[in-house]
Amino acid sequence: MATEILMPALSPTMEEGTLAKWLVKEGDTVKSGQILAEIETDKATMEFEAVDEGVVGKILIAEGTGGVKVNTPIAVLLDEGEDASSVAAPKAAAAPVAVPEPAAAPVAAEGRGEPRPTAVGPAAGGSRVFASPLARRIAKEKGLDLGAVKGSGPHGRIVRADVEGAQPGVAKPAAATAAEAPKAAPAAAPAAMPTGMAAETVMKMYADRAYEEVPLDGMRRTIAARLTEAKQTIPHFYLRRDVRLDALMAFREQLNKQLEGRGVKLSVNDFIIKACAMALQAVPNANAVWAGDRMLRLKPSDVAVAVAVEGGLFTPVLRDADKKSLSTLSAEMKDLATRAKTKKLAPHEYQGGSFAISNLGMMGIENFDAVINPPHGSILAVGAGIKKPVVMVDGTIGVATVMSMTLSVDHRVIDGALGAEFLKAVIEALENPMVMLA
Repeated sequence: MATEILMPALSPTMEEGTLAKWLVKEGDTVKSGQILAEIETDKATMEFEAVDEGVVGKILIAEGTGGVKVNTPIAVLLDEGEDASSVAAPKAAAAPVAVPEPAAAPVAAEGRGEPRPTAVGPAAGGSRVFASPLARRIAKEKGLDLGAVKGSGPHGRIVRADVEGAQPGVAKPAAATAAEAPKAAPAAAPAAMPTGMAAETVMKMYADRAYEEVPLDGMRRTIAARLTEAKQTIPHFYLRRDVRLDALMAFREQLNKQLEGRGVKLSVNDFIIKACAMALQAVPNANAVWAGDRMLRLKPSDVAVAVAVEGGLFTPVLRDADKKSLSTLSAEMKDLATRAKTKKLAPHEYQGGSFAISNLGMMGIENFDAVINPPHGSILAVGAGIKKPVVMVDGTIGVATVMSMTLSVDHRVIDGALGAEFLKAVIEALENPMVMLA
């Protein structure tokens, strides 16, 4: 019996992708585990393997097609002896099923993906509204009435992008009583302030100037949405410290001479990763993420590191970084950065972690403030090491290599004193680098 091959969900939050390339053609016999196609998400290009054996009877989605929704039929696989001409046209994806939601359903689970759509109550016209769990959470935080939001997902399902683009305070939720309605939305209430100027408005402003219109790809759309959400919903505060690098630079030079024969060359960033991983263990309460209605305190030190790529950035995660040697961390970071730049990372390699590092020091930036990548509890912005006059231990004036560090903190997760304790632990490790070999 013919089997439909469906567009896979290659990450917990994937809703659509681009069928970049077919690696088989109609009539080909495929085996389980054989690579069928390359699928592009907003962050990576991934290979899609066959689960079953059979003959490719019909390719339904041409390569290069974007915006293909998850679970959309993309091809038909025939059993031995079946004829493609006898196969009926594939059925459309099933309509979402209304699933009763428990009153105290935990929000934390929503960050892991968007499973079955849930009916969230009647809209103004009496029909039920279907929305993903993540879309419901964002709508609740923004004060949106889902009944007034048009869904772009399969069968009108409301997905994350729909609520992120909607204006806050659209209307009182539909469950409000008639007596409450006038208070919530009086006739003379002003329209909600837009979060940004409409494209048409901006383009009119520059109608008499030469410009090139640059459409947003999936990565840039995701970055724009996530960082807008981060600055609007995360109560950031900032802790700044300087660290003297002279001992670390001398220690690094000594280690690199010893590692020369093994083809290993440690960077300052490798030491920073290790120092942060150790600090997450030394100050375990700072090793936490925000999960909607609770915090999750992680046991391992999973450190994300920002890597600039064409059109955006990735934050690959070095898992259990506190348990790895400097040379292992260096090799793993180089591998992740190389594959990030060619969009060859798997989702599990850039999702997760509780903390991130953004280092612009190699670009000459002395100091900056980084935006927290949700659900992380903090991110460390690292500047350049610069020789500066400093007061030495004996009170004399000397010269030292000084690096500025700024810790951006989610105040819901980490308070000021806790953040200061964590940053102190990072600096102590960097200024006494031999402890990183213990």
